[in-house]
Amino acid sequence: MQLKDMAIGAKGRVKSMTTSTPEYRRRLLGVTPGSALEVVRVAPLGDPIEIRIRGCLITVRKDEAEILDIDPIG
Repeated sequence: MQLKDMAIGAKGRVKSMTTSTPEYRRRLLGVTPGSALEVVRVAPLGDPIEIRIRGCLITVRKDEAEILDIDPIG
């Protein structure tokens, strides 16, 4: 499952990050495989998405959310 497909309140663990773009890796520095996250908000058109990870709120664009593969929890 990708982060962009998760609903508000859904929880999961980062399985992998599939990108070769250094800008995305730098932007998502705290998002590492095994990190637990929760979807907090999604804008009406699906862009951006706000997630809570490691106690911080991070807002990611839809194209950044597409590179994150998530294992759902619960």
